[in-house]
Amino acid sequence: MNAEAFKKIISMAIDREVEAYTFYKTVADKVKDANLKKIFAELAGEEKKHREFLQNFLAKEGKSLKFDTAKDYKVGDALPSPPITPDLKPLEGLVLAIKKELEAMQMYSQLAAASPDAQQQMLFTGLANMERTHKARLEDIYTNMAFPEVW
Repeated sequence: MNAEAFKKIISMAIDREVEAYTFYKTVADKVKDANLKKIFAELAGEEKKHREFLQNFLAKEGKSLKFDTAKDYKVGDALPSPPITPDLKPLEGLVLAIKKELEAMQMYSQLAAASPDAQQQMLFTGLANMERTHKARLEDIYTNMAFPEVW
């Protein structure tokens, strides 16, 4: 992969992070439930950090990256996506957020798999792991809310 193609991929990833930020911020502004509002505002902040991280990486190509991996519980993978409404219920909002994190995780995993360069693979794998961590956190919240009788 040449430098220009790599820059295009990182730019596309930045666009996806901006899209995710806008989605989470919009939902946070529209929902009435205070807990859901807080969760989506936090997710918007995380996506903003991802964008800044990628922009920084693009500016300094070659930065060495290391990430911890998070387990993917796949709790929300099969759940249907609810429509976005101002009266979005907390569980529905969590499902939407889980789906967004899943999409981002899959995109970065595919980019890592398609990359012949070890440094690029490490970058994309690290980004996939960040998204996996968000997804795992959301799935944990979802499980605790959806199945309170277990606790």
